[in-house]
Amino acid sequence: MKKLKILSLLLLGLSILACNNDDDVTVKNNVVTQNFMWRAMNLWYFWQQDVNDLADDRFSSEEEYQDYLAQTSDPELFYKNLQVEEDRFSFSNPNYKTLVNNLSGISKSNGLEFGLVRYPEGSNIFGYVRYIVPNSDASNKDIVRGDIFNRVDGQQLTDANYTELLFGSNDTYTLGLATFNEGEITELEEEVSLTKFEGLAENPVLIAKTLDVQGTKIAYLMYNGFTNEYDEELNNAFAEFKANGATELVLDFRYNPGGSVNSSRLLASMVYGTNTSDLYIKQRWNDKIQAQFDPADVEDYFAADVDGTALNTLNLSKAYVITSARTASASELLINGLNPYIEMIKVGDTTRGKNEFSITMVDDPDNSYIYRSSREGNINPDNSWAIQPLVGRNENADGFSDYTAGIAPDFYQREDYGNLGVLGEETEPLLARCLEEITGARAKGFTPVVYNRKELTGSEMFTAVKNNMWLDNPPRLK
Repeated sequence: MKKLKILSLLLLGLSILACNNDDDVTVKNNVVTQNFMWRAMNLWYFWQQDVNDLADDRFSSEEEYQDYLAQTSDPELFYKNLQVEEDRFSFSNPNYKTLVNNLSGISKSNGLEFGLVRYPEGSNIFGYVRYIVPNSDASNKDIVRGDIFNRVDGQQLTDANYTELLFGSNDTYTLGLATFNEGEITELEEEVSLTKFEGLAENPVLIAKTLDVQGTKIAYLMYNGFTNEYDEELNNAFAEFKANGATELVLDFRYNPGGSVNSSRLLASMVYGTNTSDLYIKQRWNDKIQAQFDPADVEDYFAADVDGTALNTLNLSKAYVITSARTASASELLINGLNPYIEMIKVGDTTRGKNEFSITMVDDPDNSYIYRSSREGNINPDNSWAIQPLVGRNENADGFSDYTAGIAPDFYQREDYGNLGVLGEETEPLLARCLEEITGARAKGFTPVVYNRKELTGSEMFTAVKNNMWLDNPPRLK
């Protein structure tokens, strides 16, 4: 593989900056991380041509370059300063191993997945439990989906303190429970103490079942993250759907922040079919990178297998998707990628609007800064930082990728915090709305939303990966 000369267009053509390998220059110890970040962003960042400080001819000398790096001693702030205003999702992490583990669904967690909502007035906040991760600390405590809390260690949650109380350095905290009735919060005496532990692995296939509704077999999949380590479990779920004779499908992405692009491709193939001659998505990079790839390098077609095992597919011409404002990245990618081929009926709320993908990057210049597990021994031992910059957009077979405002539902309905229902049950409000559209009959137990104030944030936004979408195996540069 040829080394890409990432700084070859410098104004004075200085060879000291024209090579991709840090061994060719002497980088001062106090700017090693900033040097890695600048070089990786100069090469890969989707908006590189729009950032003056990332221009190939930005510096006229090595001294000017290193002085610039030293101006910002905080690597996280330095990285943010390289981003365009419209970039909502690029991020960094001081320990690449933490980031890589999170990409695999492994984290330090108590297993409580929740959303946070402001009171109707003022700065106070309450939380509601979305679901509990199996085999976690929370799964052994007296707390379930639909429970409401508004206090942590005796303090009322507010705009100013929720980050520190729920996502700070304290591994153990005590939640004060409450009730919720049409927007009114009433405190209870009950409390629940939870502890975060390292190494919690979350299987994103939370629920996979086949419902028999008025003689129609309907597959229901609650899938909470595109995590490639669980692609086999996902394929097994579709094997059960097929065995049960499912002819309709509901994909529940309401809490799915995204993840692996390849897992999205596999799931799309399980829905639509193993038509490997049909284009699923096409990557669009910055001009510098796009020129390095042949057309075939940036095209992803529907798949026929996962790691050599044949995919189980329902071969549908229509599917229902439950969405929310938390539905992002790879979830949106699947909807957009399937749109040219099948009817995608969305039930819920407008999605997040994250249409760019990213790559995990580390200080490994000989591999163009791309993290690959086989090259961990080549990562600079003096720099543990990783960055996850947005590096491109995925277009569907029709060439469409512009959904930064989110994907709007066909049938609008937010969750009611006072009536969340049981996930996977026919009476759960959002699933009931889908069943009503599928069967044409009023779903049993269906009730309209009483209170649907939009969320402030959720627990997924305080993980290392947040709501990111990443390429599992980026194409290699020429």
